[in-house]
Amino acid sequence: MADLSFISACMNKVLAGGSIIFEEAERLLATEDVIALAECANTITRTFNGYTVDVEALINAKSGRCPEDCSFCAQSSFYDTGITKYPLLPKDVLVENAKKAKESGATSFCLVCAYREPPEKDFQQICETIAEIRSRVDIEVNVSLGFMTPARARRLREYGVKRYNHNLETSESYFPKICKTHDFADRVNTARIVKEAGLELCSGGIIGMGEGKNERLELAFSLASLSPDEVPINILIGREGTPMAAFEPIDPLEAIKTIAVWRFIMPKTILKIAGGREVHLKDKDRLAATIDGFDGLAIRSATKVTGKLLDQAKHLKVIGRAGIGVDNVDIPAATARGIIVMNTPFGNSITTAEHAISLMLALARQIPE
Repeated sequence: MADLSFISACMNKVLAGGSIIFEEAERLLATEDVIALAECANTITRTFNGYTVDVEALINAKSGRCPEDCSFCAQSSFYDTGITKYPLLPKDVLVENAKKAKESGATSFCLVCAYREPPEKDFQQICETIAEIRSRVDIEVNVSLGFMTPARARRLREYGVKRYNHNLETSESYFPKICKTHDFADRVNTARIVKEAGLELCSGGIIGMGEGKNERLELAFSLASLSPDEVPINILIGREGTPMAAFEPIDPLEAIKTIAVWRFIMPKTILKIAGGREVHLKDKDRLAATIDGFDGLAIRSATKVTGKLLDQAKHLKVIGRAGIGVDNVDIPAATARGIIVMNTPFGNSITTAEHAISLMLALARQIPE
């Protein structure tokens, strides 16, 4: 009961326009009342951000050979991870992928490139590609290109980029344990540059890299100080060949609590559940369906749907009783793209078919026959 009263008091403080302090965030993260914490986080989300979900399609536009040594990253040239390496994709390939993203229901398309910073030739090609996408596809364009200068950030804005992604990755105190080729201040500097250039800032991090609970909170407060428009929350998937390949996975409940507390810290920011959710949260469908306070999803462009999942469409009648509009579930589109749009009691969501159906079934289990 004490936990519930404290969680509710913190929620009311945030809803009234206040901010929680570090000690309050610590206490929230320590609670065992996960349901209350998550429901309050969801109330904060819906109060400030409504029931819309921001959906972004990502494409790896340039893969591998990054000169940085980030311990979690399969793109680093320091590690033999077996990924397919390739230079910047041609303009026509990227435009075509932007079209497919739009057809799949994404509202934005992000070009992600493995650079410390792009060479000038590549940067010019990226600018031309952005212009082409903007002229031919009705979709917002975002980019993630590594470190940025003020002049380049202004050029990106002139070409129509809406949002720039540059994650802080982890807390300042833990950062030296995951990277040696640059430091935390370098990342903060680029984040500030893109904001000053008038671009929206997308900056988040990864949890589950061996950091402590307080270091996750430290990261959240560092992010909040930058006033980001969007914060992607990734959950580490240890990539073979990287120093973090054998790391013990984070407890799913700890991940859910972290996401919820981040919502208390950043009540109006888009919190986007990105990499790792399909691996680490898949067995917590009931919680993930009803809580978390997130309002964004990042999807990859090449998700496949299995026949087994589509066979479960027979459950849609049951799902309808859970408040999900059956008409909003486009099974043919799911077959073609691996994506389902759901209109749930907790807000519209677009996600992979596998995750969507698992969430639907979780909701259905809550409805009596």
